[in-house]
Amino acid sequence: MTETAATNMPEYTVSEISGAVKRTLETEFGRVRVRGEITELKRYPSGHIYFALKDEGGKIAGVVWKFSVPRLGLAPENGIEVIATGKISSYGERSSYQLIVERMEFAGAGALLARIEALRLKLAAEGLFDAARKRVLPVLPAVIGVVTSLQGAVIQDIRTTILRRFPRRLLIWPVPVQGEGAAARIVAAIEGFDAIAPGGPIPRPDVLIIARGGGSLEDLMAFNDEAVVRAAAACGIPLISAVGHETDTTLIDFASDRRAPTPTAAAEMAIPARVELAADLQQKAARLLGAAGRTLDGARLRLQRAERGLPDLPSILGGMRQKLDDRAGRLARALPNLLAGQRAALVRAERGLPDPRMIVAVRRNATALTAERLRSAIRHAMAGRSVPRLSPAPLQGKLREARSRLDGLAARLESVSYMKVLERGFALVTDGRGVALANAAAVKPGASLRLRFADGEVRATAQGKTEARQASLLL
Repeated sequence: MTETAATNMPEYTVSEISGAVKRTLETEFGRVRVRGEITELKRYPSGHIYFALKDEGGKIAGVVWKFSVPRLGLAPENGIEVIATGKISSYGERSSYQLIVERMEFAGAGALLARIEALRLKLAAEGLFDAARKRVLPVLPAVIGVVTSLQGAVIQDIRTTILRRFPRRLLIWPVPVQGEGAAARIVAAIEGFDAIAPGGPIPRPDVLIIARGGGSLEDLMAFNDEAVVRAAAACGIPLISAVGHETDTTLIDFASDRRAPTPTAAAEMAIPARVELAADLQQKAARLLGAAGRTLDGARLRLQRAERGLPDLPSILGGMRQKLDDRAGRLARALPNLLAGQRAALVRAERGLPDPRMIVAVRRNATALTAERLRSAIRHAMAGRSVPRLSPAPLQGKLREARSRLDGLAARLESVSYMKVLERGFALVTDGRGVALANAAAVKPGASLRLRFADGEVRATAQGKTEARQASLLL
């Protein structure tokens, strides 16, 4: 049996060594601040966050327990350089040591500003900050939504300003404005206001104010968060950002429709002053009345000028009315005068014509004389007496010529014969001696008249004249 060599070196178990290392690390270092770039970040369902910090020469594991995440101060991401505050401890089961982090902050303003600028350029390239996306604020909103913390003077400043200028209804959505989870709560508030339907039990704001007081660059980082900026750009309600003091600028200022240097200035932008609004309305009303008066005066002047250029309508109408009466009177007299003139012309023409009976008698006598001469010539020839011989040819020519003239005269006589007039339905009125009567004045009551029609003659007795100056006859 081999004997164990005697030694004075102490013997430790693995657990003892692990515990000793852990105690040594925790005792020697205590609370430390470690600067490095976050890498290998993992979030577990338990709520713990595991990661590693590295620099040019080394890497150390780190962990943030679930109960420390809300107080961490920022949302850890791969690739950002931070200063982690915590304590060194070991994990015996893996023989490794790690940094248990209680708080994080960005490693210097330069690195933080570079990260903000890179995000600004990225969002600007997407068009989230374009001026064409900016909406006009309502002149007099009925409801104003406010996203801010209930702690501090911000909400009181906004309330006081709105009450002083023009009291309006306020809807406040309280959120944390810095620390872990602040960005997510701000995003939820913006989207929650935007999701309110018009006409519902909760009124939809007409304008939205995102506000917080001043602070360091790290304190304002929730308003530089990409999710917050995108929510502000996508909001359908006109949005005013009032984050920090006048010199502070965050990315939400670029995405909002208007930027206010302070929360008080945001309230002044959202609502006009009642006194100023009333004065402006009075000024505009006075200008409107003056413009209306000047317009009426100009129209009245133009009307007067046009009136001077117009003729005297009553005089024109009077003259036209008088001319119309004159033409009507002349027209009423024209037809009787025309008929009287035509009748007189007909009478004159009738007087100038020879008596048809006389013409017929003359022609009949001439014919009878010629016939008698013919008969005498025939008798002498039959008795053997010598008589002047008549040439038959000249005699026949004379007979034809006489017959032709007789036919022409008969046609002319027929055309002007009163018998043609009688055939058209008229009657020739004569007295008892056969003298034609041309007017009613020549007929005395009781006179014996003859009415000659185209087919015969009728005797009548006159009873007297009527108002129409027509003879009333008793057949």
